[in-house]
Amino acid sequence: MNNADLTAPGLTALEARFKDDLSMLELPARPWVVPRHHAGRPMIDVAIIGGGMAGMTLSAALRLLGVRAVNFDRSPVGFEGPWVTTARMETLRSPKQLTGPALGFSSLTFRAWFEAQFGREAWNALDKIPRVQWMDYLRWYRRMLEPDIRNEHEVLSVTPAAADRVSLRIRHQGQEWVEEARHVVLATGRDGLGSAWLPDFAQAVSTQRRAHSSDLLDYQSLRDRRVGVIGVGASAMDCAATALEAGAARVDLLARRADLPRVNKGKGAGGPGMTHGYSGLPDHWKWRIRHYVNQQQTPPPRGSTLRVSRHANARFHLASPVVAIEERGGVIHLDTPKRHFEFDFLLFATGFRVNFSARPEFAPFAHHVRTWADRYAASQADRDDELASLPDLGSAFEFTEKRPDSCPGLSRIYCFCYPAVLSHGQVSGDIPAISEGAQHLARALVASLFAEGIDSHFEAVQRYAEPELFGDEWTPAD
Repeated sequence: MNNADLTAPGLTALEARFKDDLSMLELPARPWVVPRHHAGRPMIDVAIIGGGMAGMTLSAALRLLGVRAVNFDRSPVGFEGPWVTTARMETLRSPKQLTGPALGFSSLTFRAWFEAQFGREAWNALDKIPRVQWMDYLRWYRRMLEPDIRNEHEVLSVTPAAADRVSLRIRHQGQEWVEEARHVVLATGRDGLGSAWLPDFAQAVSTQRRAHSSDLLDYQSLRDRRVGVIGVGASAMDCAATALEAGAARVDLLARRADLPRVNKGKGAGGPGMTHGYSGLPDHWKWRIRHYVNQQQTPPPRGSTLRVSRHANARFHLASPVVAIEERGGVIHLDTPKRHFEFDFLLFATGFRVNFSARPEFAPFAHHVRTWADRYAASQADRDDELASLPDLGSAFEFTEKRPDSCPGLSRIYCFCYPAVLSHGQVSGDIPAISEGAQHLARALVASLFAEGIDSHFEAVQRYAEPELFGDEWTPAD
């Protein structure tokens, strides 16, 4: 029941229902943005880097409001985001009933799509959404909303060229050119402003004998090998299980903590109040909430953990930080306070960090970006280097300048990916509130585009001449 049936009669009826919804709501709105040109060529109103869930939801929200956006994604069609590339979980951890990118349309939810093909009984029996099936749903979502996603287009550089535009250097099929955009949104995923993070001791291991959980890796190459996993979060469990299922001789998971976290505090920080009220909180409350969630850490999903522990050759080593590591003769020798290990391969499930130096496409503006380290001085007890590195964003997700007037045009670049979490909460990368985040940013972009063209819009009001009275509806008393 994991494969989508695009010919199912129920799905055909659902697609008709969605079209009726749009018709009754008079959506999408007619295009209204006053076009602009640079050097004789039309500018893109809103360029979105990324065509995955976040970028596609934002593009759809803009289209409903009559704004043309263009998404650039380097992946082939249908392979945007991590779902069928680097992700390895069997199911999503998000509850199946979350509406995700549906933008308020019941006919656009995963549940409606699923029931249209498999029925209500199958929905009631479903526990978690299979990862690959979620990608099938997103492919259908794209077909319904028709965002302008240009696949296999790599953005080589993002340059604030002037106060009113941003230049994008694009590469596609060996050709390079420059596009000028009025606004640019970075919908670039979990590692949106950086890269996978590796602890310093990882450098003691050759690149042939280690990988990050987000790397493309042929797990079949781990067959009959001794594998160590650094970390015990969700991605650690997924990598460990995939290695075990590929026939690894044994897998040892190493955690610094003496116990696994049990409660997902991030889930407890959900709800309409947090979604819509977080961005207006004072700085100390934002820091307090996010620091607390960071400190508590997110537990791996129960299903993912059981997927590992059902293998007799899997071992969980708690209170086992790495204290020494060395590679000798093709073998990784690793010590913890409890014991010595010998591994053939190490998997690092150590997350991501903001690291502009790992993203050369952002080099033209990176050193101008104001961060939370520039904005907020946390106490020593609340120090959090990861939070301090996050960008200090404006009310519309826009980057702000470290020094005023040092980078004209920087405020026309927007961060709609995970690093926005401290400024705006969890509305720009995760499934639960992605629609709310996209609609917030879409309305802000609409306001900006309208203000930029106010002279033309006022002239249009002045030219408007469709009468509602014709002069024959009354007789003057005099």
